[in-house]
Order: sequence, then structure tokens, then C-alpha cells
Amino acid sequence: MSASSPALSVLDLVPVRSDQSTSDAIAASVSLARAADNLGYTRYWVAEHHNMPSVAATNPPVLIGLLASATQQIRVGSGGVMLPNHAPLVVAEQFALLEAAFPGRIDLGIGRAPGSDPATSYALRHGAGGVSDDLVTRFPEYVDNISAMMDPEGAGLTIQGRTYPLRATPDARSVPPVWLLGSSDNSARLAAEKGMPYVFAHHFPGQGTAKAVALYREHFRPTPQLDEPRTFITVNAVVAETQEEADRLALPYQHMLATLSIPIGHERLSQRLVEEAENVQLPQPHLDLIEAMSQRWIIGDPKRSRARVKELAATYGVDEVMVLPVAGAYAGTEPGSSPAREETLRLLAGAD
Repeated sequence: MSASSPALSVLDLVPVRSDQSTSDAIAASVSLARAADNLGYTRYWVAEHHNMPSVAATNPPVLIGLLASATQQIRVGSGGVMLPNHAPLVVAEQFALLEAAFPGRIDLGIGRAPGSDPATSYALRHGAGGVSDDLVTRFPEYVDNISAMMDPEGAGLTIQGRTYPLRATPDARSVPPVWLLGSSDNSARLAAEKGMPYVFAHHFPGQGTAKAVALYREHFRPTPQLDEPRTFITVNAVVAETQEEADRLALPYQHMLATLSIPIGHERLSQRLVEEAENVQLPQPHLDLIEAMSQRWIIGDPKRSRARVKELAATYGVDEVMVLPVAGAYAGTEPGSSPAREETLRLLAGAD
């Protein structure tokens, strides 16, 4: 892209297609990360979702280690770690070690949502059930604790009147930046109050983005770590040589999201191949939802798609756009690859 274009980054859920095992899906994402690295993308983040047959991104720190090892320059991080699922010390230790192994290349994105169904939330919390009021109330405190424990000076833990030193790693020389992620006004206000960089999940609801970003900028309080607001947005993208091809490749992910939002019985499936999706007739409510979702995505040929990226960046006043490449695959595709997702990145970057 030209010098005036926004920087490009990648968000990956490590999708699992009907022709893939988990091993295949991971191999495809490693290849995608290498492609992003070679194309000059800024960062590559992986999400955290649990107990979903179509998503293998269950453990961001493990995936980040794999992806950072497979790449050279690109920043690798979480988009994000869902803090209600984890003890702050564990998160601090994981990302302090990742930063020590790959200094200057690690991002820690933190979210407040559980990223899972009630049964999985129960299992993650040793039978404690869903997200409690205490977890929600103490979320800002836990975010502060993670930052303090990753700092070279560490934090102090007071127990029965005595303070004990607590460090995420023995001798940190650098600390990964901590980003706050969200899809609501509450997350925007919290990021602003704490002077943290902020990412709005535009790819998720696709609504409320302008309001949240404006609130973040209006209420931002400078800190020694960040003296002015820093933010970007995320968007689903499918780019192909023609509009018709892009529309076909978008269909499997559209089907997945539609059936998650409006379940059909108890059916839970891996992501369909393009031909499988084309042979399924969804009920009208699902088709209406797909139509509404698609209006907020980037689906098209290279010229129109690159223009759409610039338009989004200008609309929300950001200099970086993170794309979730959601292009599907055709029958006969090598299981350990995702050529249409890689093509989306290549065409958006304007590579030959």
C-alpha cells in the first residue's frame, strides 16, 4: 500500500474447517503468519475462544510462542487474553517469558469477556461458574496487577500485614505493551482512564465504533508509558481477484457466524468448505443476518478493498487497521494451508 495508507495487521481465530484437524488448522495459521511477516504487516494477534468446533485459538500464549518462533519481524500478541479466565500472575508470567524470548515483538491484549460458553466458564474456574460481579468489579485492579508484576521492579503483595515482592520473571529487561480490548463504551472509558492503548472490536458488533473511539480520545489521561491516545480498529476481510470470488469465499464464515447467533437445533460444526456452504439452504432469519453482517465487512476485489481500508481508517481517525482474514477454502485444498486467507493479505497489501 502507499505511504499514505494505514498500517495493516492481522487477527486470527485459527479457524478449523471441515477438512482439517487441529494440527492442520495450526499449520495453516503458521503459514498465514509467515505470509503476513513477509508482506510487512505490523502485528499478528490471536484470539481466545473455548469449546468451539470451528475455532482452535484456545490458548493465546502457546500460539504466540509458536508464531513468534516461525516469524522474524512482525509483532505477535493476543487479541486477546480473556482475563476472567486466568489469574493475573499467570498472565504476567506467560507474557514476561514471551517478551524475554522475543524482546520488542510481543503485545498483550486483554479483554473482560469470558470468550466461552457457561459450561466452559464453569470448568475454567474450577466449578466457580460464570463471570462473577467480583471479577467484573476487580477487572481494572487485575489489569494494574499484571502491568506491575511484569515491570522489572515487580509488585508488592501484602498478606497479614507483611509485604512480599512479586515478579513475573526474575530479571526483565523489557516489558510488552498492554492493550485493552473491548466492544463497549465501558472498555473505552477504562482504557482512557488508565492511559492505555485501546482496540475496538469493530469486526464483532460493527456498531458503536465511532462513539467508543471518541469517548476514549476525549477522556484519555496521559501516563509515562503513553502520552496520547493510541488506537486502531478490527474488521473482517475477504479479498479476491473478483467480487464474485470474494462473495463465494466469504460464505463459510458467514454461515458459521449466522448459526452461532441463531442456532439451528444443537448443531455445532467445523467451518464448512465453500462448496458445502453453497449446498446449504439457511432459513430466512439467517440470510437476513448474513446480509446485515456483510455490510460491515470488507468483501471485494483488491482495488475496492484497499479503498475500503483507507475509508475506515479515515472515518475513525486511525493509522492502523487490523484485518481478520475470513476467506474460506474449496474442496481439495491442502488441509494444512489456507490459500484464500493468504491471498486476502497479499491483495490488501498490494503485493504482486
